[in-house]
Amino acid sequence: MVVDDEPDTVLTLTTLLQHEGHEVAGLHRAKDVSRAVKDSDPGVVVLDIALPDGSGYALAEDIRRRTGSTRPLLIALTGLYKRPPHDQLSRIVGCDHFLTKPIEFDQILKLIEPLTLPGADRQPAP
Repeated sequence: MVVDDEPDTVLTLTTLLQHEGHEVAGLHRAKDVSRAVKDSDPGVVVLDIALPDGSGYALAEDIRRRTGSTRPLLIALTGLYKRPPHDQLSRIVGCDHFLTKPIEFDQILKLIEPLTLPGADRQPAP
C-alpha cells in the first residue's frame, strides 16, 4: 500500500511496484488508510508522514496498535521533515524505516525484498 497526497508519487510507486509483481493499493487521504489496512491486510505500507488531512505519525501508531509490532512493514516517507528528530519519531510510533524524498525506487525494493523470499511469513502488498 502506498499512501501519499502527491498523486504523482502514488502513481509512480504503485506502477513500479506492480511492474515488479506486487499487488498495490494507492491512497491519497489519511481518512482512508485505517479502513484500507483493515480490509486488505497489506504486508507493507509506504506512508507519507505529512498528509494534509492527518498525521502519518498518528496513522502509523494506529496501524501498529491494531495490527501488532511486525505486520505490516511500515516505511515512513517525507519530503518535508528530513532532519532529526523526525526519523526518531517515526521509529517511536512504529515505523520500521524512514525515507526522505526524492527516493530511489531501489530503496523501496531493498526494504521489501526480505518479505518476498521463500519462507517469509507474509507476502508484501505495498
